[in-house]
Amino acid sequence: MAQQRVLPQSKETLLQSYNKRLKDDVKSIMDNFTEIIKTAKIEDETQVSRATQGEQDNYEMHVRAANIVRAGESLMKLVSDLKQFLILNDFPSVNEAINQRNQQLRSLQEECDKKLIALRDEISIDLYELEEEYYSSRY
Repeated sequence: MAQQRVLPQSKETLLQSYNKRLKDDVKSIMDNFTEIIKTAKIEDETQVSRATQGEQDNYEMHVRAANIVRAGESLMKLVSDLKQFLILNDFPSVNEAINQRNQQLRSLQEECDKKLIALRDEISIDLYELEEEYYSSRY
């Protein structure tokens, strides 16, 4: 895991698109938040009446808040896509898990084989003793 793996071109471009989506969404959140803060500042008198300016600012804040929510949802979708990409394309860790499970099962198999061999030997000894007893009796 310490060394960087070389990814096929399609995976590399997919990761680049994920990186671009991340940067775009974070930039969108920051820009919209900054603009909401700027809009919240009270300005001097302008040609537009205060009520009209307030309505316009309110509408702008709602639109920017919706943009922030959309960017947040996009980030959550990106996280989901990254998890799916990792699950589907992380073959070394999947192979490692399979190998560990194989080793566990092999050691369990060896343990069972040893117990079965010991049981076979004990039964063989007991059977030999029983046969001796049977053939040496007069019945």
